[in-house]
This record gives sequence, C-alpha cells and structure tokens, in this order.
Amino acid sequence: MSDIVIRAENLGKSYIIGHEKRERYTAFRDVLASKVKQIAGKTKQIFHGGQLILGNELEEFWALKDINLEVKQGDRLGIIGRNGAGKSTLLKTLTRITEPTTGRIQIKGRIASLLEVGTGFHPELSGRENIYLNGAILGMSRNEIKRKFDEIVDFSGVGKFLDTPVKRYSSGMYVRLAFSVAAHLESEILIIDEVLAVGDGEFQKKCLGKMEDVSKGKGRTVLFVSHNMGAVKRLCNKGILLEGGIKKIEGEIEAVTDLYTNNISTQYAFQPFKIKEIDVVVEKIKINEENAGLVTPFKPLRIDIEIEAARDIDNIGIQIMISHDDTNGVVFASNTKQTKNMDLQIRRGKNTVSCLIDSFNLCSGRYFLGFGIGIPFVTYYYHELTLLPFDVIEVLRRPGSYPTLPAYGHVYLDHKWIDSN
Repeated sequence: MSDIVIRAENLGKSYIIGHEKRERYTAFRDVLASKVKQIAGKTKQIFHGGQLILGNELEEFWALKDINLEVKQGDRLGIIGRNGAGKSTLLKTLTRITEPTTGRIQIKGRIASLLEVGTGFHPELSGRENIYLNGAILGMSRNEIKRKFDEIVDFSGVGKFLDTPVKRYSSGMYVRLAFSVAAHLESEILIIDEVLAVGDGEFQKKCLGKMEDVSKGKGRTVLFVSHNMGAVKRLCNKGILLEGGIKKIEGEIEAVTDLYTNNISTQYAFQPFKIKEIDVVVEKIKINEENAGLVTPFKPLRIDIEIEAARDIDNIGIQIMISHDDTNGVVFASNTKQTKNMDLQIRRGKNTVSCLIDSFNLCSGRYFLGFGIGIPFVTYYYHELTLLPFDVIEVLRRPGSYPTLPAYGHVYLDHKWIDSN
C-alpha cells in the first residue's frame, strides 16, 4: 500500500427500510388480521436468520454507493455534504463499526475514532477507568496510557470529576474526555465526526489546534466530518463531497468547499426533514415570508420555523445561526437561558416558532441560515450551519454609490458620532 493508509474500493452500504402502508379506510378486523400476519411473518424472518424490519412495505436504501477512496499518511481529509449525504455512514464503515454491503477496505495502522458522544465508554465506570478501557480498545498498552494520562486529563478539563461514573457526565464533558483520549493516544489515524459541535467554542478551538498538531506536526492522518466550513478549511488539505451517498468530487479542500457552498447557493427550495430523536418534522423555514429571499439591512427580519410534532416537548432549545461563505458564526440567536431565557414548548401537531429581529444590520452579500435544536446546554438533536442561502442587498441612496462590502466587516454597529468642536 506504500504511503496509502486507507483504501476503499467500490464501497457501498445499503439498508432495508420498512414503511407502513396507509389505507383511506380500514375495518378493525382487517387491521387485526394484518397485524397478526405481520407478526407471523417477522417471527418467520427471525427464525430463518433474517433481519427484523418494521412495516409492511420494504425499500432498499443505499446510504453509500461505489465509493473509491485513497488517503495517504499525513493527509487531513475533510468529508463534507448535507445531512443524510452518507458522511457518518462512511466513517462507520471505515472504522469497521458497520459492515459494508459491497466493496472492500484496507487500513494500515491503528485508528482512534470519535463518532458520537461517549464512543467506547462504559457508563458505569469512572472517567479514570474509561481512559484505560478506551486506550486498551485502541490497542495501547497500560504503560503507553500511563505516559499520556496526565496530558489527557489536563486537556479534557474534567479532572475534578475523574473518579465519577461517566453516566453522570454532561454531553459536553463526555465529548471533552472522549476527544482527549482519542487525540493523545498513539494511533496513526484519527477520525472525528460532527460531535465536536456539542462542546463549547473554546474547547472546539482547542480540538482544532490539537488536530492540527497531530496531523501537521506528527504526520498522523486525520479524517474530519463537519458542517463548519471555516474549521474544515483551517484543518484539512484534501476534501471529498458526498451527495446522496455518492462521491461528487475529491481534491484540494478549497475546490471542494467552494463547490459545496455554490451548490447550496443554487438550491433555494427548502426540503422538509425529520428529526427522529424527538419525532418532529421541520416542514418549512421562511425568511421574511419567503423560503429564501432578499433581505435589506436596517429593516426588520422575521424567521418562521414550521414544525410538525408527534408529541408534546418541553424545555427545547432552538438556535438560529447566520454564516458567510468564509466566516462561520456571524450572527447567533437562541431562546435558551444563555440569551433570552424564554422557555419554549412544542405541542403535538403543527407549531410555528418565530424569531424576530428588529433591525438586521448585516452588510451586503450572500449568507447562509443555520438551524439547531436540542436540549439547552446538553446536546443537539440537529445542527446544520448552511441550511438555507439568502442575499442581503443594501438599498443605495444615490446612483453610482457602492454598497458596504463584507471586506470591511459583516455587521453594522449601532453607534453614534460626536463632534466635540
């Protein structure tokens, strides 16, 4: 394999999805008979070694299809794409968590991965015990772990809770410790999914700095999945763009991220999406009564989020993020106690949650609306920075004058000038 540490050939992963067939009118006896037949059929599947699939209509879904990939030692590969593009599935197949349906994978070296909160941790064990357990899983000797132990604890910042069972940790503490273990132990390949979004801003900067150190300084290979284009550009030198489970482009990171953001810019139609963890569908997000439109600086801005919920949900946190092509996190708004202290409840059925901004003071340019929802200060159920593009167009007061460009700054400050003469 020479200097190639990861090679995937014709990689594919399919799932069988069950759907319930809905009838306009069905008698109770027919429903009962249908359910009995389903139970009998599923029981037969189990006894014959088949997979138990719920629903009476089956569909084959390819999460990945015909992926060919070569990653060289020391590469810092950014894997980008919209939600559902197949990014996490690709990482799970590369780390052998999920068995591929087609193709094969060759890997040279040990892998440290952080794919979801608490990966490789035992909830009943303390942080200290989990460091040794996770290290052993990664193939490290006890002496190797001892050498790195103090660095791991110091970087994670959870030293005060080191002897507490990790089931009592918050999601942020889980991520800090899990990342610290994965980054400090001597594996040749480090694989990180979007879980860093759970951590606070300061810790995310530490993580990016550490990943830069282990890749550029120590020649380790890094695979990084993120919706944060600024972080991807900063860390990675190569990239691949996934779309619907298919690799659309592979190359230098600037070319890949440019294609991704340009594609988003041309896709103005909002696509509804489901958040399975809380059983809600985000049916529409509108900017000033439109799916994506023109916004004028210094004018009010209204963002409407239409949500269909299967049940009542209390104490939910919603975040609105606005980003520029080259700058993540230009504007942030949230209903949580960190900002407005507004308790938000979603009720079963249709809901509309609105964010009202009295004066939207961004300079002219192309921006992206992001959306996040989760438990405040604990975890995200959904987090997407580039969900919907829109344009801010400054109304010029006289012909021939130039709009204030983002090169000067992105935000107009509400301020005054005083002439002391």
